Amino acid sequence: MRIDLHAHSNASDGTDSPAELVAAAVAAGLDVVALTDHDTVSGHAEAAAAVRALPAGSRLTLVPGAELSCRVHGISLHLLAYLFDPAEPAFARERELARTDRFRRARIVVERCQELGAPITWEQVERIAGEGAVGRPHVASALVEAGVVATVSEAFSPAWLADGGRAHVPKHETDPLTAVRLVRAAGGVPVFAHPGAAKRGRTVSDQVIADLAAAGLGGLEVDHTDHDQLTRDRLRALAAELGLFTTGSSDYHGSRKTVRLGEFTTAPESYQELLSQATGAQPVTA
Repeated sequence: MRIDLHAHSNASDGTDSPAELVAAAVAAGLDVVALTDHDTVSGHAEAAAAVRALPAGSRLTLVPGAELSCRVHGISLHLLAYLFDPAEPAFARERELARTDRFRRARIVVERCQELGAPITWEQVERIAGEGAVGRPHVASALVEAGVVATVSEAFSPAWLADGGRAHVPKHETDPLTAVRLVRAAGGVPVFAHPGAAKRGRTVSDQVIADLAAAGLGGLEVDHTDHDQLTRDRLRALAAELGLFTTGSSDYHGSRKTVRLGEFTTAPESYQELLSQATGAQPVTA
């Protein structure tokens, strides 16, 4: 089985629609794909409909999920949440708070960029975002369009959008212990996304990961494009020590990033462990 448990659509900061993501997963030969947009489930219905409309004999399974922004000890981190009940009130309120604050933050980021001489506009960023929740990646794409930077990755440098950068603006980020408990209370399974991605900024200590495991964390995303082999080996050993399963994922964003869908995958045993822990929702099959 080929299982990719981290992908984004244009419901947040990807470039593929949810239906296009499903088609891309089929073309990539995946058996399972998770839709994990930032702080939103707005793409789930379209993706589920696309999976159910696949031709007879298609084997693709969709895992509904989301990716949450968290912060602890001044360090940002992301938590993947799988197969939770999207209507559970407490978790739904937290996702709505995060989405609302993303919009506020994005407007101020655009203003900061303008003050720094970047010829971009809020209308341009809204056009790039389309129906998705506006965020920094859309501002980054606007900077590319305007010729200020060559790539989206370059936009996430200290000169522009990186944490602590010239145009950085803080946003609402959930305490990760709270986030883990919210996901579990909604019947979902929480997995720490790219925990060793040092190129994105500071990463949390092993003790923080141990505290999250004690609170109900289910797994660690180990095989990821932002992890070198030494980091993967260390995280795999830590997961074994803490009784966590490990996943591998592309963190696909369509054309906004160069990573390919299915570039990193999850072992079937880990996927089965995730399914065994979930009580809030079911995967969607063709």
